[in-house]
Amino acid sequence: MNAPTLPQTRTPLLFVKQVVRDSSKSMASLLSSPAFSNPTLPSSSSSSSSSTMGLATSKNACSGGGQSCFIKVRQRDPAKSHVTNAYGQRAQESVLEEETSQMSEASPSFKVSPGQPFPLGASELENGVNFAIFSQHASSVILCLSLPGRGKVQEVGALMVEIMLDAKINKTGDIWHIWIEDLPRNGVLYGYRIDGPCDWKHGHRFDSSVILLDPYAKLVEGRRVFGDVRNKMSKLLGTYDFTALPFDWGVNYKPPNIPEKDLVIYEMNVRAFTADESSGLDPNIRGSYLGVIAKIPHLLELGINAVELLPVFEFDEFEFQRHPNPRDHMINTWGYSTINFFAPMSRYASAGGGPVAASREFQHMVKALHRAGIEVILDVVYNHTNEADDVHPYATSFRGIDNNVYYMLDLNNKIQYLNFSGCGNTFNCNHPVVMELILDSLRHWVTEYHVDGFRFDLASVLCRGTDGSPLKAPPLIKAIAKDAVLSRCKIIAEPWDCGGLYLVGRFPNWDRWAEWNGQYRDDVRRFIKGDVGMKSHFATRLAGSSDLYQVFKRKPYHSVNFVIAHDGFTLCDLVSYNFKHNDANGEGGRDGSNDNFSWNCGCEGETDDSNIIALRSRQMKNFHLALMISQGAPMMQMGDEYAHTRKGNNNSYGHDTAINHFQWGQLQARKKNHFRFFSEMIKFRLKHTTLRHENFLNKNDITWHENNWQNSESKFLAFTLHGVNLGDIYLAFNAHDYFVKVAIPSPPDGRHWYRVVDTNLESPHDFVPDGILGVKNTYNIAPHSSILLQAKP
Repeated sequence: MNAPTLPQTRTPLLFVKQVVRDSSKSMASLLSSPAFSNPTLPSSSSSSSSSTMGLATSKNACSGGGQSCFIKVRQRDPAKSHVTNAYGQRAQESVLEEETSQMSEASPSFKVSPGQPFPLGASELENGVNFAIFSQHASSVILCLSLPGRGKVQEVGALMVEIMLDAKINKTGDIWHIWIEDLPRNGVLYGYRIDGPCDWKHGHRFDSSVILLDPYAKLVEGRRVFGDVRNKMSKLLGTYDFTALPFDWGVNYKPPNIPEKDLVIYEMNVRAFTADESSGLDPNIRGSYLGVIAKIPHLLELGINAVELLPVFEFDEFEFQRHPNPRDHMINTWGYSTINFFAPMSRYASAGGGPVAASREFQHMVKALHRAGIEVILDVVYNHTNEADDVHPYATSFRGIDNNVYYMLDLNNKIQYLNFSGCGNTFNCNHPVVMELILDSLRHWVTEYHVDGFRFDLASVLCRGTDGSPLKAPPLIKAIAKDAVLSRCKIIAEPWDCGGLYLVGRFPNWDRWAEWNGQYRDDVRRFIKGDVGMKSHFATRLAGSSDLYQVFKRKPYHSVNFVIAHDGFTLCDLVSYNFKHNDANGEGGRDGSNDNFSWNCGCEGETDDSNIIALRSRQMKNFHLALMISQGAPMMQMGDEYAHTRKGNNNSYGHDTAINHFQWGQLQARKKNHFRFFSEMIKFRLKHTTLRHENFLNKNDITWHENNWQNSESKFLAFTLHGVNLGDIYLAFNAHDYFVKVAIPSPPDGRHWYRVVDTNLESPHDFVPDGILGVKNTYNIAPHSSILLQAKP
């Protein structure tokens, strides 16, 4: 979107007195705040004539009414007017005065001028604050301000200063703007009341009774403690802090810049990582950005080098509880319901510190992770927002600002939102205004917070036009790939959506976009659990999915390989349940995927059967081994390193409990066996470049020990990856329920085979870092187990 040309004409500088809403308190008492100094007005008599500048009103133009406060402009005698300088231009001063019997003549006042349309949001300009917001279809815009000391955020709705913007003075193109002099540089809360056409059939949802959050607010104030039921219905308002010094990243600071082929990604939830008492952290630190810092030693011991954080943009954890429904007992703990795309989740600050603390602590977290050599990738949700649908709308921002622009609509239906997200609405990502918002948001997280990349939730939505139809060359996807600020970032698509646009291997990419490889997940699950006819598919996935990604300049690492992610079974549950058990979600088991390709190994859920327990342990190790030796970029899920269980719930987004919380006690109990295997396997991968090829494998890189490809009943696969410095690596996977005696190929000259992995063995023999010499010409591989041999001198 091109910036409009600013008018060069002189514009009036206005003194504005506060318009305060309060139905229970006297106006005079509300205006006693010392937050604003009362500037000295020019000592001249006013003109007898006056013109109406604007009307601040709580009336809902579409449905309802309310209290009205009038603001009049009284032009001063030009011959006696005081001339001042604003934005480098001379301007006439006027005085806005309230017309109310309760207004004191000595009430505080402050100066405003039309301001400028860019940048959007709240920005410091000279000795004031500029506010700018886009709305193409609005007929009126009122800026609402709450000054420092005006009470808690949940009380400010009735205590707000309101300034109506004049479309003739405060609007450039489709952007409304105003500048306010000497506004406090921090502690101010703000929002907008916006009105426009009452025209449902044309997609408008204006409601001037609602105070709306600025889409470009860089900080959001609301309830400060996660899950605080006392403030469940707290408002969410924009705020800023222009007093803060730039964050000190350090003289020698630099991000890790890990090549994509070398990534080992750990998907995790900031809150759930340390919220549990077993974390051993101070209660004020649990579930916070600082909690992540405290547990960096665990991440280093595990061996991963990138974290992929579930959504950390501001969201409302109580959104399910705003009206009676089957899910009104749940708390959104995953965060896939964005309210604002610029502000860090404020309730992830330590000790209820609020948005300013959250911003600074997020920066500290990134800095600490970078110092440890760990990159930070954000899971971002631009496909929909928290504002739900037309049945149970939750209007906080976009819906009331310009619904017709921000959302995909079908104007032929009563319920007009197109729902490709499965969450009630779909963000209109390829509309020019919305596209620029998304790009500005991404740039903000890179420049302000130094994040290293993004994983785009339901990214196929971003490939749809404004009418919902798929685009071959989506403007937003191309713009992200080509953007200079984002050029060093990892960009990863979840290449499907809830409307059936499945783009695995076909996502528009400009040779930059990587993808969550859903085909990898499904094929690896099916082979290892013992499905027939899966051997060739399994081999293709381990070798880098060349059938999907070997096109143009794409690389194996454009496949983000995973067996487990946040949505679906945990690794432990994948080998413990044949069916999902989602009754706790309140939807009668209708939610969550039915296609899990899981196998309970002989018993549904928990069991005391030692044989089943041993089989499940082998299967988890088999999955992890396959993931870590595959070409591409592996991703594992938080908690799988100690076999976390959600008791069969494969859609646990609404449980702020041990179902999702990392159990540090269980980690400690399994440190010497399960965790040890997982950690050692990660480190083995990072040590051996043979497992991390830059390009797709050719015949010199791999030998398949197989002459039985056409046998659909075969569930055994063996192959050798040929290395240079660290030698060849032999791998065999047996998904049969019986032993397979396999001939081992001769090692390269001057080398011998060392057994590094046998998943059938107990710890510590299941993984021996230096290997065990003595492998014969044959090896008897146990049922549902796998081996890794290394050729060494």
